[in-house]
Amino acid sequence: MKLSHILTNTVTLLSLSLGVEGHFSRSRNDAVGPKHPFRPLPHSPPRRKLCHVRSHGDGSDDSKFVLAALNKCNHGGKVVFDADTEYTIGTALDLTFLNNIDLEILGRLTFTPDTDYWQANSFKHTFQNATTFFNLGGTDVNVYGGGTLDGNGQVWYDLYAEDALILRPILVGIIGLHGGTIGPLKLRYSPQWYQLVANSSDVLFDGIDISGYSASENEAKNTDGWDTYRSHNIVIQNSVINNGDDCVSFKPNSTDILVQNLYCNGSHGISVGSLGQYPGEVDIVKNVLVYNISMYNASDMARIKVWPGVSSAMSEDLQGGGGLGAVSNITYDQMFIENVDWAIEVTQCYGQDNLTLCNEFPSDLTISDIHISNIYGTTSGARDPNVGTIVCSSPDVCSDIYVENIDVLSPSGTNDFVCTNVDESLLQVNCTSG
Repeated sequence: MKLSHILTNTVTLLSLSLGVEGHFSRSRNDAVGPKHPFRPLPHSPPRRKLCHVRSHGDGSDDSKFVLAALNKCNHGGKVVFDADTEYTIGTALDLTFLNNIDLEILGRLTFTPDTDYWQANSFKHTFQNATTFFNLGGTDVNVYGGGTLDGNGQVWYDLYAEDALILRPILVGIIGLHGGTIGPLKLRYSPQWYQLVANSSDVLFDGIDISGYSASENEAKNTDGWDTYRSHNIVIQNSVINNGDDCVSFKPNSTDILVQNLYCNGSHGISVGSLGQYPGEVDIVKNVLVYNISMYNASDMARIKVWPGVSSAMSEDLQGGGGLGAVSNITYDQMFIENVDWAIEVTQCYGQDNLTLCNEFPSDLTISDIHISNIYGTTSGARDPNVGTIVCSSPDVCSDIYVENIDVLSPSGTNDFVCTNVDESLLQVNCTSG
C-alpha cells in the first residue's frame, strides 16, 4: 500500500467495522473530513524484488531469517511474512539500515517472553528509560499487510507489578525513519508503549489496530498507543486503540503532527506531554492538529501536561520538573466523548499534588496559542460537577488558550470547569474557580 493510495482514504474503515461510525459522522456545524499533512508526504517508487521470510515453525528464533530477507531485498524490494505463518523473534534487531523497501506482514510475529534477555539487550533510548524490541529506520520504508505483532506482554505486566524499575520493551520502535507508511497492522500485548516514533520525519500511520489487556490482577500499564519524540511531519489516522494509557502522546520536540479519525477506548486521552521533565532540557511541541476523535472510558480527551518548576514525583519510576521549552499552536477539534473523566485537562502541575508549591515554583515551560473546540458527549462523573480543568502555575507562562463550543455534561447535568491562572475571557465555558 503506497502513500498516494492511503492518502485518498476519507473514512476510517476500522471504525465502521466496529459500528462506531455514528460518532465519527455526528451532525455538527462543520463537515467532518480528512485533513492534509502539514507538508506533503513522499511517494515510493515501484518495488522490483520479492523475498519471503522463512520460519522454523516450532517457536525457534527466526531473527536470522528476517535479517537475511531484509538484506536481500533492501534497496528496491518487498519482503513478505507469509499468511498463516508464525514467526518467533528472540533477538533485538537493528533495522535502521533499510532503504526503498516494503515489509508486507501477513502472518504473526511474536517476541519471546525471555525477560532477562530483553532487559539486557533491547535498544535503550535516552527519554524516560524507553527501550524497544527492534529499531526500524532508514528511508522510504513501508510496513503493511494487516498481520500481527505480539509483544507477549503478560509476563511483563506481572513482572512490573513486582519491580516498577524493570525495563519493559516498546513493541514497535520507529527510530530514524524518513519517509514511509506503517499500517494496516494489528499490535497486541505490548509490554509498555506500543509505538515510539523518534528522530523521524514524513511518516504516515494508517489503519493500526491496537489491543492487549492483562489476564491477571496486574494491569497492563503505560501502554501508550503512540509516543512521538524529536520527530516532525507525522500523520496518525484511521485507527482503533484499546489500551490503558495515552492514546497518542506528543513528547518533546514533536512538531507538525496530524492525528485524525481515531477510536480510543480506555486511554488517558490524546496528550501533549508530559514536558519539562528534565532540568536544562528544552522541550518544544508545536503545530499539532487533533481532529475527529471518539474517546470512550478514558481519564481525558484533550490533555496538555507540563511538569512544574520544582522536582515532583508522579510515581516510583516517573519523576521530574524544571525543564524549559514551549507548547504552541495546538488545535483539538471535533471530538465525541463518553464516560471520560475530563473533557479537557490542561496542567502545569503534572506530578505535583501540592498546588501551593507548584504556584511558588511555576513551570519554566510556556503554554500558548491553544485552540480547543467542538467537544460533545458526557463525562464519567469522577470529577462531578466539573467536566474540565485548565490550571496554569502562573499567568506569565500560560496565555492565549481558547476554548469554545463545548457541549459536554456530567451525569448530574453540570458542565463546570476548574480555571486557575488563565484568561477566562477566552474560555467559553463555565469557570467555577480561579
